[in-house]
Amino acid sequence: MIEINDIVKSFDGSTVLNHISASLEDGKVNMIIGQSGSGKTVLLKSIIGLHIPDEGDILYDGRSLTAMKEKDLRLLRREMGMLFQGSALFDSLSVIENVKFPMQVFSDKDEEEMEQRARYCLQRVNIPEHVFHLMPGEISGGQQKRVAIARAIVLEPKYLFCDEPNSGLDPRTSLVIDQLIKELTEELGTCTVVNSHDMNSIMEIGDNILFLKNGVKEWQGSRQDIFHSDNEALDDFVFASNLYKEVKRTHLLHQQ
Repeated sequence: MIEINDIVKSFDGSTVLNHISASLEDGKVNMIIGQSGSGKTVLLKSIIGLHIPDEGDILYDGRSLTAMKEKDLRLLRREMGMLFQGSALFDSLSVIENVKFPMQVFSDKDEEEMEQRARYCLQRVNIPEHVFHLMPGEISGGQQKRVAIARAIVLEPKYLFCDEPNSGLDPRTSLVIDQLIKELTEELGTCTVVNSHDMNSIMEIGDNILFLKNGVKEWQGSRQDIFHSDNEALDDFVFASNLYKEVKRTHLLHQQ
């Protein structure tokens, strides 16, 4: 579990995160949502230690992120997997070399062990063997995203972070990536944190959703809770389109 305890973060005198507290749970897809400028990216970067809060703390299973020494922080990094926006694969490395990379940096596995683990992870995300030795530029965007997921899970992380995982993908491929993230979260028992504004993802896999507005936590709950929330800002964000207004109306009718 990751606990966010009353954190505040400002830049140049402007408060971006204003006393935010929340719990992010193991074995669940925890989503941070909100409009552009709401503070969700700064919050994600604060959780993983790229920004240091001005006030408050982040606890990883009771361990204080802000109080960690460099050695402890390095050990924590080994427990993290990161799926970057745009996949961020190394262009000069093959698919399987990209997946091996975290093991080369953070593990003491020999070459045979790394090869076996990388192959397993690629197979787990449904990458066919003939793709293993291709370069990232030779495969589709959806395949690149799945390779990036394989790289993110290769060290069997306790915490998995996904920054806009469906960015640039078509709706069908986005659904596949959503389901893969959900399956792996439950399979590995990770505390998965997804930064997104994709309504389909929110409705499909959002187990625990944190909604930010202007740097403040406006609401927290599950995707089922969204339909019954009386938070006007959340309602305006999630059900902004006519399609989702109709989805909500139909859902509430079926609940009667």
